[in-house]
Amino acid sequence: MGQKINPLGFRLGETQSYRSLWFAQPKSYYIGLQEDEKIRDCIKIYLQKNRRISSSFEGIGIAHIEIQKKMDLIQVIIYIGFQNLLIEGQTRGIKELQINVQKGFHSVNRKLNIAITRVAKPYGQPNILAEYIALQLKNRVSFRKAMKKAIELTEEADTKGIQVEIAGRIDGKEIARVEWIREGRVPLQTIRAKIDHCSYPVQTAYGILGIKIWIFVDDK
Repeated sequence: MGQKINPLGFRLGETQSYRSLWFAQPKSYYIGLQEDEKIRDCIKIYLQKNRRISSSFEGIGIAHIEIQKKMDLIQVIIYIGFQNLLIEGQTRGIKELQINVQKGFHSVNRKLNIAITRVAKPYGQPNILAEYIALQLKNRVSFRKAMKKAIELTEEADTKGIQVEIAGRIDGKEIARVEWIREGRVPLQTIRAKIDHCSYPVQTAYGILGIKIWIFVDDK
């Protein structure tokens, strides 16, 4: 039988790099893990409240967040896809975010440093694409239409393949089901194939739906 595994963890050290870099003793490992979750949650909540309204994209547009911890410094790099409130070089927004995150996880001994990096092709990032589909589903757009539109946007980003899966009470049906669509190649069992993946929950009027996206970026 085929066993399910996260494609990012499956490729660590081969085509996928770590998004959290730090060392901890086994007994205190859970503390560092909880810190990472708090930092990511604080950033997402802050951007959700203070985002700039854009005609093209209504979400926060975070591709991913990298965290590097040292003895006296926590370096956070936020990869964003669109012109948000935090534009590169706008120090005021970054300082406000730093203060907000610092309050969130109460780290006295270590300094927090946040940097913003723009992603060249935002719709080639599964998190941004999943957020786009989630917004469409919240606005009662047909799930098939939302998935097909997401695939069209991905094709503009020059990807080799994409698979989109939505699970739950789709369109308010009584029985939960799974619907998926694939375009191009998505070789999940090939380790040298660079595949980006995300799972994204969305709250709708009928309950929570789960969105999963696999994007075949490149072949080594």
